[in-house]
This record gives sequence, structure tokens and C-alpha cells, in this order.
Amino acid sequence: MENFIDTEMFNQLEEHLKCSEQNWLMGAGISFDAKLPLMYPLTDKVKKDLEGTHDELYNDIIVPLIEELPTECHIEHVLSHIGDYAALAERTKEKKITINGKIIGLPELENIHHAILESISNVIRCGHVKGKDGNPDEDGTLDKPIVCIETHSEFINTLFNYASAGVSERRKSVNIFTTNYDTLLEDALALNKVPYWDGFSGGAVAHRTQRYGDPIPSNGQRANLIKMHGSIDWFLCNNGHVWRVRNNDTYPTVNRRVLIYPQATKYIATQQDPFSSQFDLFRKSLNSNNSNVLAVCGYSFGDDHINNEIEFALSKEDNKTVLIAFLECRDGNIPSCIQKWRNEKFKKRIIIATLNGLYIGDSGPFERKNEDDYWWTFKGVTSLLKNGCEV
Repeated sequence: MENFIDTEMFNQLEEHLKCSEQNWLMGAGISFDAKLPLMYPLTDKVKKDLEGTHDELYNDIIVPLIEELPTECHIEHVLSHIGDYAALAERTKEKKITINGKIIGLPELENIHHAILESISNVIRCGHVKGKDGNPDEDGTLDKPIVCIETHSEFINTLFNYASAGVSERRKSVNIFTTNYDTLLEDALALNKVPYWDGFSGGAVAHRTQRYGDPIPSNGQRANLIKMHGSIDWFLCNNGHVWRVRNNDTYPTVNRRVLIYPQATKYIATQQDPFSSQFDLFRKSLNSNNSNVLAVCGYSFGDDHINNEIEFALSKEDNKTVLIAFLECRDGNIPSCIQKWRNEKFKKRIIIATLNGLYIGDSGPFERKNEDDYWWTFKGVTSLLKNGCEV
């Protein structure tokens, strides 16, 4: 009887992944196999780059800021701290702030913030793999990048071309939300000839047409790609327009990258386009009176703004959205927000596929009897979509 119940749980997961209304939320973890670093290796790489190219600013600003922050801080926390100091400097008469006893001007804060963004963008564009067991790092260059797209391409191909019989015909366009800045998802969609919408109009150089409150257009596209934190090829011009620009293009004239990082002023930043419209689309996609699924992969639930949107949607009584989270959860360490949701009235709509097995609501884990169970990874999710749970 117990095995029958377990099998039913896994069948339930498979049926949800065939839902006609699908939303995916992707985070940094999906790009690991593409030779892009996770947050702490990225932090080490950026620090090394800045020390070599901006040694004075690095020593005057970055080093003391890191000393102020908790030991587990990473480069996004440093950016947040710089943003906070810049906001304080902006409000002073002399546009200066004191850091570790040294007076720092607003231009210096802006310069180091810009340098960090450039370093991050170059790492994402070129690729970086931190060496293990004494082996050297593997670094790509602008001339010879090492970034791979195979894992992304296989996922997109499976999601759109290996759907179960009858699903693709009745399925609405799939919403793919991502917190990543790389261009691997849109490139994979294009390489698999999947028509998609991303809020821009144009070609290699494009301008953003999506505005807050506008619905996703119904133009026959099979996917909608919504980059919630911006992209390495998004830039803002002096007129307030957002452009998608190829690397090294000298036109149009742009003045800064459109990237957003978790910081104290993040709530304010996300009220401005393009971020306001991205979160508006996310909010709308999570509210449905019909069968609706939000599948999450590579995202560790570390963004409170996103988590709050998910919780608010799930808590609505007339909402039927089901959350499917693919997470490692080694030793049963489930993110605190999900652990909380597992005890809420909507707990039956919480499904977690982990290294230890499957959790549904406050029940589980139900094991797949697989000692090397990597179905929570990006590759594992692709296999699950193609082959089912195989229990």
C-alpha cells in the first residue's frame, strides 16, 4: 500500500508538468554546466579582476566594505553596500562619505560600482570555472569564450519538442522567468527555432517596447522570456530608453548597464521600468483560477522580493497555482520560506523534488530508490520532462 501511495505522488508530479499553463523560474544554478560560476566563485573572480585593474579603488573601498560585511557575503552584498553608501553620499552637501576613516567621493563609488558590473558581465560573457584540488582556473576570453549552451539547448528542445501527446496542442505559451543575466535561454530558444517574445522589438540591436501594465502580446509565440534582473546586453540611454546592444557596438549612445542586485534600495529600483513591468508579469502569471504551475530550477529562494510574490499568490483562496521546486536540500535543509509554506493552508500545492526524494505539502520525503538522484539539477529536470519519474 505504501509503494502505491508513493507512486501516486510521483504520478501527480508528472501530471503537473503537463499542465497547459506553465511558468518556469530559473536561477544561477542552471548555468553551472554552461561554465558560468555560482556566486562565491564569481565573487573571487571579480575581486581578483578588480585588484588587478583598479587596485586603489579596490583597497580603499572593496577591502574595508568586505571587512564590514558577514563572512558569508558575496559580490552582490558588496554591490548592495556600495549602493547604500552612494545613496548616503548623494544626500550630503559635499557628495562624500567616510569608509574606514578614508573620505570617498560619490564619483569613486560610482566608478567601482561600474567596474564591478563590467567585471561580472565579462565573466558571464566569457565563462569561468574555478580550479579544484590545486588545478588552475579555466577562463574564457572575449576572443575565445568557454561558455557552453548544450544543457540549455537540451532543456528547451525537450520542453517544447518532446511534450506528451496532446499537450503541445492545448498548451499556452510558456512563461520563462529568469534572474540570470546571461543570454543562454534566449539563444537556446533561437537555436531550437522556438518563437519567443522578450519585450523588445528589433534584431541584434533592439529597443524595449514593454511597459508596466501591458499584457504579454498574443502573437503566436510559444515562449515568453522575462529577465527579472536585466541582462548583460541591456543598456539605458540618457532618454530613458532600454536597448539591447551587441557587445562592442558604438551605437546607440548608452550610459549604463541595466542590471539589478539585491540591496536595501531594491524595492524602489523594482518600481521602475524595466523591472516594474517584469515583476508585474511575474505577479500576473502566478494568479490563475485554472490549473497553473510554477516550476523552479536553479533558484535557491534567496530573493525576498520574488519569494514574497510567490507567497502572496499561493495564499489567495481562488488561486490554483502549484509550486514545483527542484532543490538539492542536502540533509533535508529546505529553504526557510518553503518550510514555512509547507505548514500554510495552501501546503498541498507545494511540491519539492530534492536529493532526498519528493515532498508534497508537509508529507515526505518519498524516495525514488535512486542512490545518485540528481533530478533536482537542470539536467535532471530535462530528463524528468523527457522520461518521467521512472519509479
